[in-house]
Amino acid sequence: MRSERHLVTISILGAVALAPILLVVLMGSSGAAEAVKAAAVDSGVAQWALLSAAIAAGLGTIGAGVAVAAVGAAAVGALAEKPDLLGRVLIIVGLSEGIAIYGLIVAILILNRAG
Repeated sequence: MRSERHLVTISILGAVALAPILLVVLMGSSGAAEAVKAAAVDSGVAQWALLSAAIAAGLGTIGAGVAVAAVGAAAVGALAEKPDLLGRVLIIVGLSEGIAIYGLIVAILILNRAG
């Protein structure tokens, strides 16, 4: 029973940590695209900037998903054996979710540099 509560807690905290990232990407994507297109000349800088920002954010998110899958499975196993490790497990899962934030930061830097 306790391990099921820990699993639910880890899942909820993971979803709460990823929600702001999705909001920033969804709300800021149209404004960033317009700013890059307005600042770029006919040389295609805007297309390359948008493509590279999308690749940076996408690969960062995929990497975070792979990391959370591996760490989450190990975390559930560790919590099943020792429920006292909840705090440490949450920190480790949070660090693996940070990979997506790094990808988002790189994408924002690319868009700022282009426009």
